[in-house]
Amino acid sequence: MTVVEDTVEVDTRSTGMTGMAGGGFYDANSAPQWEQIAAVLPWLCDSVSELPLSTGLGPITFADFGCSEGRNSISVMRHLINSTKPLTDRPFLTIHSDLPTNDYSKLFLNLRPEGKSTFGSQGVSSAAVGGSMYDQLLPPSSVHIATTFNSIGYLSQRPLDKLPGYVLPNGPSKRRANGYVTDEESKIFAKQAEDDIASFLIARANELASGGKLMVQVFGCVDGIRTCDGLFDLLNDAVKTHVDSGDIPLEVYERYYQPVYFRNLDELTAPLTNPTYNLSKLYTLDRTESYETPIPFVEAYKQDGDLDRYTSSFVNFFRAFTQAVLSKALANVPSKPDLLDQVYETAESLLKANPEDYPFRNISIAMLLTRK
Repeated sequence: MTVVEDTVEVDTRSTGMTGMAGGGFYDANSAPQWEQIAAVLPWLCDSVSELPLSTGLGPITFADFGCSEGRNSISVMRHLINSTKPLTDRPFLTIHSDLPTNDYSKLFLNLRPEGKSTFGSQGVSSAAVGGSMYDQLLPPSSVHIATTFNSIGYLSQRPLDKLPGYVLPNGPSKRRANGYVTDEESKIFAKQAEDDIASFLIARANELASGGKLMVQVFGCVDGIRTCDGLFDLLNDAVKTHVDSGDIPLEVYERYYQPVYFRNLDELTAPLTNPTYNLSKLYTLDRTESYETPIPFVEAYKQDGDLDRYTSSFVNFFRAFTQAVLSKALANVPSKPDLLDQVYETAESLLKANPEDYPFRNISIAMLLTRK
């Protein structure tokens, strides 16, 4: 397994997140995310006729928060532009935003392959904005549609210095029970996750035009099924293997966790009715849903039983969004570059030996809102 390029490691609002794996690796391993997006994208495309297209003189602006290297973000914009273009003569502006540490070089190449706009029209301009999605990043009342797909699952900060029992705030699956998270720890992370949604909704309310739309989709949980099960059980087992061998000190494991939270639908919408945040005056909640989408590499494995390809695809998929944080956690451990590869190689070996121990189901939750 080759070393995968990380984005530059700079702290952003005290979070452990530094962005996805760069160099095209995230784009190449983001097909399951597109399945999640495609399932709810029609909500937006069907609602463009409700946008305030006749007011104002500037461009119709679509902003995506958590764009990564741009493959899925650009596809979203293409669908929105195609749906809206018959309704207006105004030009379009697509804005793609992520952390300052994101691999924007790949994004720009995706936006202008061969030096020309990927949207194939002089009536479409594009821009990138670096910053935390929990802050206001764009001018007031300037955005017609804002979207975020999965990114709101990444916490704005680490509310605890240590999570000694597991590598994820949601804790292990019931199937594996290969770690623990205490009730008190769970409450702290749930509160952080709720505050983050509120901060995001307030920031977007400041940017959206009256009548503008906001789509929020994120990996999640429903009826006891969690997207994190399987994925993070495997990562935890792989890291613990190297703790047990002495490669990774126990204190490093206890401080390392992915600052990611998997919500259910009630948790996603709760800030809208919580008087603490005063959001009910800002938005109308149009639609919500919990749903499951197919995972391309899982479906392929069911058809052909190719275990080598399945394990490689599975591990590359979660390496794309976990490597940067793990790399940072291992920064002071000797032979860090080799050790990082070794952890993911161990994950492949564990999965190949017992694929039934790490089932992966792609559960999402989503809501569509209108700015009052």
